[in-house]
Amino acid sequence: MTTQNKKYKFHVHGMHCNSCVLLTESEINDLENVTHAKSSLKNNSIEIEGSFGDKTVEEIANELTLILKPHGYTLSLEKETKDKKWSDFKIAIPIAFLFLAVFIILQKIGIVNLVNVSKVSYGTSFVIGIIASLSTCMAVVGGLVLSMSATFAKEGDKIKPQILFHGGRLVSFFILGGVIGALGSVFTLNTSATFILGIIIGLVMLIMGINLLDIFHGAKKAQISMPKFISKRAFGISKINHTLTPLLVGIATFFLPCGFTQSMQVYTLSTGSFMNGALTMLAFALGTLPVLALVSFSSFSIKNNKNSGIFFKSAGLIVVLFAIMNILNSLVIIGLIKPIFNF
Repeated sequence: MTTQNKKYKFHVHGMHCNSCVLLTESEINDLENVTHAKSSLKNNSIEIEGSFGDKTVEEIANELTLILKPHGYTLSLEKETKDKKWSDFKIAIPIAFLFLAVFIILQKIGIVNLVNVSKVSYGTSFVIGIIASLSTCMAVVGGLVLSMSATFAKEGDKIKPQILFHGGRLVSFFILGGVIGALGSVFTLNTSATFILGIIIGLVMLIMGINLLDIFHGAKKAQISMPKFISKRAFGISKINHTLTPLLVGIATFFLPCGFTQSMQVYTLSTGSFMNGALTMLAFALGTLPVLALVSFSSFSIKNNKNSGIFFKSAGLIVVLFAIMNILNSLVIIGLIKPIFNF
Protein backbone atom coordinates (compact mmCIF):
# COMPACT_ATOMS: atom_id res chain seq x y z
CA MET A 1 0.00 0.00 0.00
CA THR A 2 1.46 3.33 -1.04
CA THR A 3 1.55 6.28 1.33
CA GLN A 4 2.59 8.87 -1.24
CA ASN A 5 0.43 11.95 -1.48
CA LYS A 6 -1.52 12.33 -4.69
CA LYS A 7 -3.77 15.03 -6.11
CA TYR A 8 -7.41 14.40 -6.92
CA LYS A 9 -10.22 16.49 -8.30
CA PHE A 10 -13.89 15.77 -7.70
CA HIS A 11 -17.13 17.45 -8.70
CA VAL A 12 -19.21 18.55 -5.72
CA HIS A 13 -22.96 18.14 -6.01
CA GLY A 14 -25.00 20.48 -3.82
CA MET A 15 -22.76 23.58 -3.83
CA HIS A 16 -24.56 26.89 -4.18
CA CYS A 17 -22.74 29.67 -2.33
CA ASN A 18 -19.51 30.71 -0.62
CA SER A 19 -20.64 29.02 2.57
CA CYS A 20 -20.42 25.70 0.73
CA VAL A 21 -16.83 26.44 -0.24
CA LEU A 22 -15.91 27.11 3.37
CA LEU A 23 -17.76 24.08 4.75
CA THR A 24 -16.49 21.49 2.24
CA GLU A 25 -12.89 22.70 2.56
CA SER A 26 -13.04 22.65 6.35
CA GLU A 27 -14.52 19.14 6.60
CA ILE A 28 -12.04 17.58 4.17
CA ASN A 29 -9.02 19.45 5.54
CA ASP A 30 -9.77 18.00 8.98
CA LEU A 31 -8.99 14.47 7.76
CA GLU A 32 -5.64 13.08 8.90
CA ASN A 33 -4.72 11.68 5.48
CA VAL A 34 -5.49 14.96 3.66
CA THR A 35 -2.76 17.59 3.44
CA HIS A 36 -4.68 20.18 1.41
CA ALA A 37 -8.20 20.74 0.06
CA LYS A 38 -9.49 23.68 -1.99
CA SER A 39 -13.07 24.08 -3.21
CA SER A 40 -14.20 26.12 -6.21
CA LEU A 41 -17.66 27.63 -6.47
CA LYS A 42 -17.00 28.55 -10.09
CA ASN A 43 -16.56 24.91 -11.12
CA ASN A 44 -18.48 23.23 -8.27
CA SER A 45 -15.41 21.15 -7.57
CA ILE A 46 -12.82 20.38 -4.92
CA GLU A 47 -9.11 19.65 -5.37
CA ILE A 48 -7.63 17.37 -2.73
CA GLU A 49 -4.08 16.34 -1.97
CA GLY A 50 -3.55 13.40 0.34
CA SER A 51 -2.73 9.75 0.87
CA PHE A 52 -5.53 7.23 0.31
CA GLY A 53 -3.41 4.11 -0.16
CA ASP A 54 -4.44 1.83 -3.02
CA LYS A 55 -8.06 2.97 -3.10
CA THR A 56 -9.53 3.76 -6.49
CA VAL A 57 -10.76 7.26 -7.29
CA GLU A 58 -14.35 5.99 -7.06
CA GLU A 59 -13.71 4.54 -3.60
CA ILE A 60 -12.15 7.81 -2.43
CA ALA A 61 -15.16 9.78 -3.70
CA ASN A 62 -17.52 7.43 -1.85
CA GLU A 63 -15.44 7.66 1.35
CA LEU A 64 -15.40 11.47 1.31
CA THR A 65 -19.10 11.62 0.41
CA LEU A 66 -19.92 9.86 3.70
CA ILE A 67 -18.30 12.82 5.49
CA LEU A 68 -19.99 15.53 3.43
CA LYS A 69 -23.42 13.95 2.94
CA PRO A 70 -24.79 15.08 6.36
CA HIS A 71 -24.22 18.65 5.12
CA GLY A 72 -25.99 17.97 1.79
CA TYR A 73 -22.98 17.41 -0.50
CA THR A 74 -21.79 14.43 -2.55
CA LEU A 75 -18.57 13.94 -4.52
CA SER A 76 -18.54 12.49 -8.02
CA LEU A 77 -16.26 12.04 -11.00
CA GLU A 78 -19.09 13.28 -13.18
CA LYS A 79 -20.13 16.93 -13.42
CA GLU A 80 -23.49 17.65 -11.81
CA THR A 81 -26.38 17.97 -14.25
CA LYS A 82 -28.72 20.61 -12.92
CA ASP A 83 -32.46 20.07 -13.21
CA LYS A 84 -33.94 23.57 -13.17
CA LYS A 85 -37.46 22.23 -12.46
CA TRP A 86 -39.36 25.02 -14.18
CA SER A 87 -42.60 23.32 -13.12
CA ASP A 88 -41.91 24.42 -9.52
CA PHE A 89 -42.77 27.98 -10.56
CA LYS A 90 -46.43 26.97 -11.02
CA ILE A 91 -46.67 26.81 -7.24
CA ALA A 92 -43.83 29.16 -6.30
CA ILE A 93 -45.19 32.23 -8.12
CA PRO A 94 -48.63 32.22 -6.42
CA ILE A 95 -46.96 31.58 -3.02
CA ALA A 96 -44.55 34.49 -3.52
CA PHE A 97 -47.26 36.95 -4.53
CA LEU A 98 -49.56 35.78 -1.73
CA PHE A 99 -46.73 36.35 0.75
CA LEU A 100 -46.11 39.80 -0.73
CA ALA A 101 -49.81 40.67 -0.54
CA VAL A 102 -49.96 39.69 3.14
CA PHE A 103 -46.78 41.65 3.77
CA ILE A 104 -48.24 44.77 2.14
CA ILE A 105 -51.44 44.44 4.18
CA LEU A 106 -49.36 44.22 7.37
CA GLN A 107 -47.46 47.29 6.24
CA LYS A 108 -50.69 49.17 5.62
CA ILE A 109 -51.80 48.60 9.20
CA GLY A 110 -48.37 49.62 10.47
CA ILE A 111 -46.89 46.29 11.64
CA VAL A 112 -44.04 46.11 9.12
CA ASN A 113 -42.51 48.35 6.48
CA LEU A 114 -41.38 47.36 3.04
CA VAL A 115 -37.67 46.93 2.55
CA ASN A 116 -36.15 50.24 1.61
CA VAL A 117 -33.02 52.01 2.66
CA SER A 118 -34.80 54.87 4.37
CA LYS A 119 -36.71 52.68 6.81
CA VAL A 120 -36.51 48.95 7.58
CA SER A 121 -38.75 48.06 10.50
CA TYR A 122 -37.82 45.46 13.08
CA GLY A 123 -40.70 43.35 11.76
CA THR A 124 -39.13 43.42 8.30
CA SER A 125 -35.76 42.44 9.76
CA PHE A 126 -37.43 39.51 11.54
CA VAL A 127 -39.08 38.30 8.31
CA ILE A 128 -35.79 38.53 6.41
CA GLY A 129 -34.21 36.50 9.21
CA ILE A 130 -36.81 33.75 8.73
CA ILE A 131 -36.11 33.62 4.99
CA ALA A 132 -32.36 33.60 5.63
CA SER A 133 -32.59 30.76 8.15
CA LEU A 134 -34.39 28.56 5.63
CA SER A 135 -32.21 29.46 2.66
CA THR A 136 -29.15 27.67 1.43
CA CYS A 137 -27.02 30.61 2.57
CA MET A 138 -27.42 29.35 6.14
CA ALA A 139 -25.84 26.00 5.27
CA VAL A 140 -22.57 26.90 6.94
CA VAL A 141 -24.29 27.95 10.18
CA GLY A 142 -26.35 24.77 10.15
CA GLY A 143 -23.17 22.80 9.60
CA LEU A 144 -21.54 24.52 12.54
CA VAL A 145 -24.49 23.79 14.79
CA LEU A 146 -24.69 20.14 13.76
CA SER A 147 -20.97 19.46 14.18
CA MET A 148 -20.87 21.29 17.52
CA SER A 149 -24.01 19.52 18.76
CA ALA A 150 -22.61 16.11 17.81
CA THR A 151 -19.32 16.83 19.60
CA PHE A 152 -20.92 17.80 22.89
CA ALA A 153 -23.65 15.16 22.64
CA LYS A 154 -20.93 12.49 22.74
CA GLU A 155 -19.96 13.87 26.14
CA GLY A 156 -23.57 13.74 27.32
CA ASP A 157 -24.03 17.53 27.26
CA LYS A 158 -26.93 18.42 24.94
CA ILE A 159 -28.70 21.43 26.45
CA LYS A 160 -26.05 23.78 27.82
CA PRO A 161 -24.05 24.10 24.54
CA GLN A 162 -27.24 25.02 22.68
CA ILE A 163 -28.14 27.72 25.21
CA LEU A 164 -24.61 29.15 25.02
CA PHE A 165 -24.61 29.08 21.20
CA HIS A 166 -27.98 30.75 20.67
CA GLY A 167 -27.48 33.15 23.57
CA GLY A 168 -24.04 34.16 22.26
CA ARG A 169 -25.48 34.62 18.79
CA LEU A 170 -28.32 36.89 19.90
CA VAL A 171 -26.10 38.97 22.19
CA SER A 172 -23.37 39.35 19.54
CA PHE A 173 -25.84 40.41 16.84
CA PHE A 174 -27.26 43.01 19.23
CA ILE A 175 -23.88 44.42 20.32
CA LEU A 176 -22.06 44.20 16.97
CA GLY A 177 -25.13 45.53 15.15
CA GLY A 178 -25.07 48.47 17.54
CA VAL A 179 -21.37 49.02 16.86
CA ILE A 180 -22.01 49.13 13.10
CA GLY A 181 -24.90 51.55 13.64
CA ALA A 182 -22.73 53.75 15.84
CA LEU A 183 -20.01 53.78 13.18
CA GLY A 184 -22.63 54.98 10.72
CA SER A 185 -23.27 58.00 12.94
CA VAL A 186 -19.73 59.16 12.22
CA PHE A 187 -20.66 59.58 8.59
CA THR A 188 -23.48 61.89 7.60
CA LEU A 189 -25.29 60.26 4.68
CA ASN A 190 -26.47 62.83 2.20
CA THR A 191 -29.08 62.03 -0.47
CA SER A 192 -26.49 60.72 -2.93
CA ALA A 193 -24.88 58.44 -0.33
CA THR A 194 -28.29 57.13 0.75
CA PHE A 195 -29.12 56.42 -2.90
CA ILE A 196 -25.85 54.52 -3.45
CA LEU A 197 -26.32 52.52 -0.26
CA GLY A 198 -29.88 51.64 -1.24
CA ILE A 199 -28.79 50.48 -4.68
CA ILE A 200 -26.02 48.32 -3.14
CA ILE A 201 -28.48 46.68 -0.72
CA GLY A 202 -30.96 46.14 -3.54
CA LEU A 203 -28.37 44.55 -5.83
CA VAL A 204 -27.05 42.28 -3.07
CA MET A 205 -30.59 41.08 -2.36
CA LEU A 206 -31.31 40.69 -6.08
CA ILE A 207 -28.28 38.44 -6.56
CA MET A 208 -29.24 36.36 -3.52
CA GLY A 209 -32.80 35.99 -4.79
CA ILE A 210 -31.63 34.90 -8.23
CA ASN A 211 -29.29 32.36 -6.63
CA LEU A 212 -32.18 30.92 -4.62
CA LEU A 213 -34.12 30.38 -7.86
CA ASP A 214 -31.28 28.04 -8.94
CA ILE A 215 -31.79 28.62 -12.67
CA PHE A 216 -29.06 31.18 -13.48
CA HIS A 217 -25.94 29.48 -12.17
CA GLY A 218 -23.57 32.24 -13.27
CA ALA A 219 -25.16 34.63 -10.75
CA LYS A 220 -23.60 32.91 -7.75
CA LYS A 221 -20.17 34.10 -8.88
CA ALA A 222 -21.31 37.69 -8.31
CA GLN A 223 -22.47 37.15 -4.73
CA ILE A 224 -20.36 39.07 -2.24
CA SER A 225 -19.07 37.43 0.93
CA MET A 226 -17.03 38.12 4.01
CA PRO A 227 -13.26 37.97 3.31
CA LYS A 228 -12.33 34.29 3.36
CA PHE A 229 -9.61 34.61 5.98
CA ILE A 230 -12.14 36.06 8.46
CA SER A 231 -14.74 33.39 7.68
CA LYS A 232 -12.19 30.59 8.07
CA ARG A 233 -11.10 31.94 11.47
CA ALA A 234 -14.74 32.12 12.55
CA PHE A 235 -15.42 28.58 11.35
CA GLY A 236 -12.24 27.29 12.99
CA ILE A 237 -13.53 28.24 16.43
CA SER A 238 -16.04 25.37 16.23
CA LYS A 239 -13.17 22.89 16.15
CA ILE A 240 -11.99 23.89 19.63
CA ASN A 241 -13.30 21.51 22.29
CA HIS A 242 -13.84 23.83 25.24
CA THR A 243 -16.74 24.67 27.54
CA LEU A 244 -17.08 28.17 26.08
CA THR A 245 -16.75 27.03 22.46
CA PRO A 246 -20.54 27.16 21.75
CA LEU A 247 -20.62 30.76 23.01
CA LEU A 248 -17.68 31.72 20.78
CA VAL A 249 -19.20 29.93 17.78
CA GLY A 250 -22.46 31.84 18.29
CA ILE A 251 -20.54 35.13 18.30
CA ALA A 252 -18.51 34.07 15.25
CA THR A 253 -21.64 33.53 13.11
CA PHE A 254 -21.88 37.31 12.78
CA PHE A 255 -18.80 37.11 10.51
CA LEU A 256 -19.74 34.08 8.41
CA PRO A 257 -20.50 34.38 4.66
CA CYS A 258 -24.29 34.71 4.71
CA GLY A 259 -25.45 37.23 2.12
CA PHE A 260 -28.62 38.05 4.05
CA THR A 261 -26.61 38.88 7.17
CA GLN A 262 -24.29 41.08 5.17
CA SER A 263 -27.13 42.98 3.48
CA MET A 264 -28.61 43.70 6.91
CA GLN A 265 -25.20 44.79 8.18
CA VAL A 266 -24.92 47.24 5.27
CA TYR A 267 -28.36 48.64 6.07
CA THR A 268 -27.50 48.89 9.79
CA LEU A 269 -24.63 51.20 8.89
CA SER A 270 -27.16 53.64 7.47
CA THR A 271 -29.15 53.84 10.74
CA GLY A 272 -26.45 56.00 12.35
CA SER A 273 -27.61 54.83 15.76
CA PHE A 274 -26.29 52.23 18.20
CA MET A 275 -29.77 51.27 19.45
CA ASN A 276 -31.43 51.16 16.02
CA GLY A 277 -28.55 49.13 14.61
CA ALA A 278 -28.56 46.80 17.61
CA LEU A 279 -32.31 46.18 17.52
CA THR A 280 -32.30 45.69 13.72
CA MET A 281 -29.67 42.94 13.90
CA LEU A 282 -31.31 41.43 16.99
CA ALA A 283 -34.65 41.21 15.17
CA PHE A 284 -32.89 39.54 12.24
CA ALA A 285 -31.18 37.04 14.56
CA LEU A 286 -34.48 36.29 16.30
CA GLY A 287 -35.97 35.50 12.88
CA THR A 288 -33.29 32.87 12.31
CA LEU A 289 -33.69 31.37 15.80
CA PRO A 290 -36.59 28.89 15.28
CA VAL A 291 -34.95 27.01 12.40
CA LEU A 292 -31.49 27.03 13.96
CA ALA A 293 -33.01 25.69 17.16
CA LEU A 294 -34.53 22.82 15.17
CA VAL A 295 -31.15 22.17 13.56
CA SER A 296 -29.56 22.11 17.02
CA PHE A 297 -31.63 19.15 18.15
CA SER A 298 -32.13 17.30 14.89
CA SER A 299 -30.79 16.77 11.40
CA PHE A 300 -33.49 19.06 10.01
CA SER A 301 -32.58 20.32 6.56
CA ILE A 302 -35.15 21.75 4.19
CA LYS A 303 -32.89 21.41 1.17
CA ASN A 304 -33.12 17.61 1.38
CA ASN A 305 -36.93 17.75 1.33
CA LYS A 306 -38.69 16.64 -1.85
CA ASN A 307 -40.44 20.03 -2.04
CA SER A 308 -37.26 22.03 -1.49
CA GLY A 309 -37.29 23.30 -5.09
CA ILE A 310 -40.71 24.92 -4.58
CA PHE A 311 -39.62 26.50 -1.31
CA PHE A 312 -36.36 27.95 -2.65
CA LYS A 313 -38.01 29.31 -5.78
CA SER A 314 -40.75 30.90 -3.64
CA ALA A 315 -38.17 32.42 -1.30
CA GLY A 316 -36.08 33.55 -4.26
CA LEU A 317 -39.02 35.31 -5.88
CA ILE A 318 -39.87 37.04 -2.59
CA VAL A 319 -36.30 38.27 -2.18
CA VAL A 320 -36.19 39.43 -5.81
CA LEU A 321 -39.43 41.39 -5.33
CA PHE A 322 -38.05 43.00 -2.17
CA ALA A 323 -34.85 43.86 -4.05
CA ILE A 324 -36.76 45.50 -6.91
CA MET A 325 -38.81 47.56 -4.46
CA ASN A 326 -35.64 48.60 -2.66
CA ILE A 327 -34.04 49.75 -5.91
CA LEU A 328 -37.18 51.61 -7.01
CA ASN A 329 -37.45 53.36 -3.64
CA SER A 330 -33.80 54.39 -3.93
CA LEU A 331 -34.52 55.92 -7.34
CA VAL A 332 -37.41 57.82 -5.77
CA ILE A 333 -35.11 59.16 -3.02
CA ILE A 334 -32.70 60.61 -5.59
CA GLY A 335 -35.61 62.06 -7.59
CA LEU A 336 -34.97 60.04 -10.76
CA ILE A 337 -38.48 58.60 -10.81
CA LYS A 338 -41.81 59.37 -9.19
CA PRO A 339 -43.13 57.09 -6.43
CA ILE A 340 -44.55 53.92 -8.00
CA PHE A 341 -45.92 52.39 -4.83
CA ASN A 342 -47.82 54.57 -2.40
CA PHE A 343 -46.55 52.80 0.73
